Amino acid sequence: MTESTVAERLAYVFPGQGSQAIGMGRDLFTESKAARETFEEADDILGFSLSKLCFEGPDDQLKQTVNAQPAIMTASIAALRALGEVHPEAFPSTPRFVAGHSLGEYTALVAANALPFNEALSLVRERGRLMQEAGRMREGGMAAILGLDESLVEQLCQQVGIEIANINSDGQIVLSGAKDALVRAIDLARAMGAKRAIPLEVSGAFHSSLMQPAVPGMAQAIYKASIRNPQIPIISNTKAEPIARQGEIQAELIDQMVSCVHWTKSVQYMASNGVKTFVEIGPGKVLTGLIKRIAKDVQTINVETMSSVRAFALPA
Repeated sequence: MTESTVAERLAYVFPGQGSQAIGMGRDLFTESKAARETFEEADDILGFSLSKLCFEGPDDQLKQTVNAQPAIMTASIAALRALGEVHPEAFPSTPRFVAGHSLGEYTALVAANALPFNEALSLVRERGRLMQEAGRMREGGMAAILGLDESLVEQLCQQVGIEIANINSDGQIVLSGAKDALVRAIDLARAMGAKRAIPLEVSGAFHSSLMQPAVPGMAQAIYKASIRNPQIPIISNTKAEPIARQGEIQAELIDQMVSCVHWTKSVQYMASNGVKTFVEIGPGKVLTGLIKRIAKDVQTINVETMSSVRAFALPA
């Protein structure tokens, strides 16, 4: 099989908020020139040592939305660039699709050459700030519901007045809304037979209408950014289908602030259009786990450390 044929069966996916962990990217920084330059560039752009925050914490600061988003993007791009440095003959080959979960959609834009890293980093820093601020203005939260059918979850949301924020896999759906309504939703989900219903540690009701205060400022920042047509089709979070033009990308980035992330349908779309191998690039293995539940006959590869960079090999 030729390299181009292999690449047509690949998708690169990038994690979102919640994947951060103290120490992420440290070995990449130490052992890869390309990764080290990525972290140093991020420090310069942001005007503080994001690298130190990634490597040493403290955890409560790393978890803050305004910090977690640029930190995860930087660690992901560092891993991507380290792959290209270690495997120049095979990587980065152009995959069939790129996609990212929420914040990860911005990382996917960088990977698709639709947005320069420096501008993407400034955008996600601003995104994190605006989302954190919106969370203070309109207090809310999120909860994960495991083991309930999507139609039942929709009924639940209508009953208590909250929204579906993420459809992550069969049987894993995240809700978003006012805190008192979420408490009722968790109780109701358990009564309806959910395997688990748990509140999430987040600073706001992300991907819901409660994020509306963040939209005007984010739209302004997005329209100022140097977004261009991507070289690789990006699978939209909100539509679960490819977007390939500047205007579509701008609309997507604004819409996803207040709209559901359709990750299940996104993975199903890629798998049904020839993708056999999903490469998760960045901290954690959240997307790898979800993809295995959604498309059981595909291969998954996770790249987040220097050892996984060295071990990377394109499938035969």
